[in-house]
Amino acid sequence: MYRFFRPLLFQLDPETAHGLTLNLIRLAGILPPTRWLLQAMYAAPNRPVDAFGLEFKNPVGLGAGYDKDGLAWRGLAALGFGHIEIGTVTPLPQPGNPQPRIFRLAEDQAVINRMGFPGRGAEAVMKTLQKSMFRRRINLLTGAPLSPVRLSAPAILGVNIGKNKQTPNEEAVFDYLALLQNFTPLADYLAINVSSPNTVGLRRLQERAALEGLLAQLAHQRRLEQDRLKKNIPLLVKLAPDLTDSELDAALDAILRTGMDGVIVTNTTLDRAGLRSTLGGESGGLSGRPLRVRSEAVLAHTLKKLDSRLPVVSVGGIMNPEDAKRRLDMGAALVQVYTGLVYTGPGLVKQIVKSL
Repeated sequence: MYRFFRPLLFQLDPETAHGLTLNLIRLAGILPPTRWLLQAMYAAPNRPVDAFGLEFKNPVGLGAGYDKDGLAWRGLAALGFGHIEIGTVTPLPQPGNPQPRIFRLAEDQAVINRMGFPGRGAEAVMKTLQKSMFRRRINLLTGAPLSPVRLSAPAILGVNIGKNKQTPNEEAVFDYLALLQNFTPLADYLAINVSSPNTVGLRRLQERAALEGLLAQLAHQRRLEQDRLKKNIPLLVKLAPDLTDSELDAALDAILRTGMDGVIVTNTTLDRAGLRSTLGGESGGLSGRPLRVRSEAVLAHTLKKLDSRLPVVSVGGIMNPEDAKRRLDMGAALVQVYTGLVYTGPGLVKQIVKSL
């Protein structure tokens, strides 16, 4: 079916096409008959995975960036994903970078985006999640902060968090601390995004001293939230593919020393080597097939460095079942897809899980 619709979607501006498909999935997730239909069409076999203290029904997740404000996560969960990562969410609403800011590179099966964390802000996303999960009613009935995701959806829910554009790096910790407090009651895990190339200066937070300082304070706040809510929230750190080996080692050392629960590699890349598309010169982060080789190299280095001490999520350039299976065979605990959906369609999740 997607082979029929894709040429039509590709006639639209990429951001318009994305908004259209996201809204259709959102509506399908709200209405029980359409949600059940999606579940029937895209049902994937169970391939349970335990990671970060959570049980995933399968190892295939949706990467951050597709559903920035958590509007369609229930419909997306019906497509067979084992987990959905919404965001990146910032404390305050912000418009992001000027349009156009998404570019398809069809010849390369790639996308360049320079979105810059556009979104409705933490308060709006919290209200959306609370409404869809009936969280207030659950608390009244049970008297305890139960996991909302387990009661309302078949997929684990992660929230990817980042600082506002106007927040200087020296004050970024306050943005991340506020987001941790906001979303600990609502998410199954949090992904700390310090690696987007589209917020000026953000990637400097991956440097050893800055990263260790940030993560140490988040770890302390996590302990306070755990005492208050009687719930542990796994913290994962998302890193860039453009780090040198020594920079990657330093970031991983900081992640280990501060007691984080996992690593996500990788975010989008600034590298443009080998692109054929005339749009390859656009600024922003590149995703899709050209990222595959670099993402696999970073995964291999990360797995060797961590030596099974932390689970690793692999994302970047996963375009087909063979790509996903290779990452899992290398040692990734989970994989995430995003650009692969643009070129292959929602059936990709089922295809991957059935191939395992």
